[in-house]
Amino acid sequence: MSKLVGRPVVVKEDRHFVTALARGLELLACFRSGDKMLGNQELAERSKLPKSTVSRLTYTLTKLGYLQFDDESGKYRLGTATLSLGSAMLSRLDVRQLARPAMQQLADFSHSMVSLGMRDRLSMIYIENCRSQAALTLSLDVGSRIPLVSTAMGRAYLAVAPQGERNDLLARARELDEQGWPVLQESVQRALDEYREFGCCTSIGDWQPGVNAIAIAFRPPDGSTPVSINCGGPAFTLSADFLVQEVRPRLIELVEQLRRAMAT
Repeated sequence: MSKLVGRPVVVKEDRHFVTALARGLELLACFRSGDKMLGNQELAERSKLPKSTVSRLTYTLTKLGYLQFDDESGKYRLGTATLSLGSAMLSRLDVRQLARPAMQQLADFSHSMVSLGMRDRLSMIYIENCRSQAALTLSLDVGSRIPLVSTAMGRAYLAVAPQGERNDLLARARELDEQGWPVLQESVQRALDEYREFGCCTSIGDWQPGVNAIAIAFRPPDGSTPVSINCGGPAFTLSADFLVQEVRPRLIELVEQLRRAMAT
């Protein structure tokens, strides 16, 4: 997992900001797709918080039902209280229901995976997935996190984000990887130029070697948070030319259909 996925939020000199609450939420965000259980040491490393602080937070979150302690392993798993929050969020995202049929058609056509994602800090989180039944696809599910700056989905989000938000996100990404930033910055700028010219972003082996993807982001007509939609998979089934020549026009049409459906 890239170290650009997620980052503790730091808010300075804000008397309305409740630090203890922020730390508790950051601790919950340490759980990623595929993590069954985490111990206090792992949570401390991921959250960059002192282990003593983590211990108090996990105790409190367990009492409230947001974490569940496993006596045998001495670790924590997410509790049912977090499930209610996530379910409530997903249930109000009409875009998922509207997009699913067209997403499945595109997945079947491209023999790949088509996904919807929303931003969380320096990550994109999958909120819907459609897979082709005819080919090998990526092993990512709803709830999976992918990096913002190195993926097509994340770059598409950056392309439609307000300038101030985009600058802030890129500054935070740079802080996490000063050494690798020049290469990342060049690839992000290329993606932004690509979006302006072609209306989409690509990631050709930038996130993971052998994985190609193309994405478009759009803001729903109600002004809510931008959503990205991508088509991605192994490079041996999704060449760059195929993504641009065949998938891109279909992805653009899919987004236009969504805009029209959500505007009615």
